[in-house]
Amino acid sequence: MENDFLKNPEEFLLKLEETLINPLKPEDGEPLKVGLDLGTASIVLVVLGKNNRPLAVAREFAQVVKDGLVVDYGKAMAITRNLKNSLEKTLGVELTQTAIAVPPGTSSRDTDTHKYVAYGAGLETTVVMDEPSAANLVLGVKNGAIVDIGGGTTGVAVVQDGKVIHTFDEPTGGTHVSLVLAGHYGISFEEAEKLKQEPGKGKSNLAVVAPVLQKMGTIIKNGLEGFNVSEIYLVGGTSAAMGICGIVESQTKIKTVVSAVPILVTPAGIAVSFKPMD
Repeated sequence: MENDFLKNPEEFLLKLEETLINPLKPEDGEPLKVGLDLGTASIVLVVLGKNNRPLAVAREFAQVVKDGLVVDYGKAMAITRNLKNSLEKTLGVELTQTAIAVPPGTSSRDTDTHKYVAYGAGLETTVVMDEPSAANLVLGVKNGAIVDIGGGTTGVAVVQDGKVIHTFDEPTGGTHVSLVLAGHYGISFEEAEKLKQEPGKGKSNLAVVAPVLQKMGTIIKNGLEGFNVSEIYLVGGTSAAMGICGIVESQTKIKTVVSAVPILVTPAGIAVSFKPMD
């Protein structure tokens, strides 16, 4: 079956995370699916094999996109090309096509810029998804809300009968968390980014950034107003922050869960959506 590896989304994501360190070689003639995620905080390239078998992931910190718009085309293209070259060496195959995703409501002109970045890096775009729908290809939510807390924004998508019927997006994301940490500790933004992800620092960081997380909870609450949602699914890198589930649940009064390896949900979904060009 096509979605064998997606029968258990959490296991799928953990297997995909493993390939960051231990990538797998494709079998001879194995069809590959490629997904490129140009995020606010990082660029991620995912490669899946037959039946969505996790093969490899390459990721690099990059501030080349703001609110879904490419603001540094040259650097975005260079990083994407480097990630592509790295995975080609690892996998022993050439990657020539990819799927991409953009935030809901992105104009055709800005979507084209994402395509140009991929093309400049040697990847022809075959599929364009909206980010919440891509994430849901992994999560398989039938009814609920998918909340993507990325580097620059908190995006809310209401899902009914497996389809995204409403989206809401507002600035405030992981970048804001890092800025607060940098200001509090008197360190650079880059140092704050590392501190944010350092094991064992979650509790002390939470005491500093709780107001930012509470603001995210308010954004989510406002985005869901008027909709009957029984469960919220958090994805995106900031969703890994300690205490965020409890804060969002407290603000919205809706059961909230965070996916395993939340930072890889949307990039993985983009790869799942891939279809080769005829």
